[in-house]
Amino acid sequence: MTTRGEGRSRKTVHHPDMPLLQVDHVTYAYNGKAALADVSFALNVGERVAVVGPNGAGKSTLFRVIAGILKPTHGSVTIAGSGPGHHICIAYVPQRTQVDWQFPVNVADVVMMGRIGQIGLFRRPRAADWAYVHQCLTVVGMRDFAQRQIGELSGGQQQRVFIARALAQEAELMLMDEPLTGLDVTSQDDIFDILDELRQRRVTVMVATHDLELAAARFDRLMLLQHHLVGFGQAADVLTPTHLRDAYGGHLRLIHTEDGDLIIGDTCCDQGDNQ
Repeated sequence: MTTRGEGRSRKTVHHPDMPLLQVDHVTYAYNGKAALADVSFALNVGERVAVVGPNGAGKSTLFRVIAGILKPTHGSVTIAGSGPGHHICIAYVPQRTQVDWQFPVNVADVVMMGRIGQIGLFRRPRAADWAYVHQCLTVVGMRDFAQRQIGELSGGQQQRVFIARALAQEAELMLMDEPLTGLDVTSQDDIFDILDELRQRRVTVMVATHDLELAAARFDRLMLLQHHLVGFGQAADVLTPTHLRDAYGGHLRLIHTEDGDLIIGDTCCDQGDNQ
């Protein structure tokens, strides 16, 4: 199972007036090209933030920099006052295409991988660890699948297992890369039920998604990326014609209707900000 999750097992004593996550002027470049260019923002404890933007905009790169998998070329990432990997547990849930789903491992063992930071790499899990794994599976509605092979599950079930693994990590910051892609409406609703549970636990969650309307409806704030930070804030302030034109190059337009705003693709946005 090829996945990455970063972090330490200790919970952080975090001052409520401090941002949980602070990203300051982060640039990440490879092969002479900037995947991220001077990105700055801050997140508070318990926030649920959608990260949107076109393919190749730097969403996955941003998550890997925050998780400490990639080191920024310039700038810094501070999590509860420290760099990535110190004092706080970060869970990174990669895109499904980055995971070998045919690896022979069952659901309970996948979730137990999240306990490595707690029990140590060379120590066998105790009964209490297995009990915690089953508790996490219960939260995501997957306890009855504990002995199933991960590759036998549907896409939505696999995402729920990976969220359970993040819960087993006791993560305080969760980075989810396109977890809703390819899921039907029912499976998406199941994921949001779990995200609501995470909000109750004061877990800060960042979710990369291509679905702008879903992002606007189900998240506290939106972050619009196109290598640089185009906009960050409430949906009404971020999904403006100017910002959409900047990020998507004229391929999206915001239409105002009696039922609310509608984002339409494959159109031209050159008719002004009142469209």
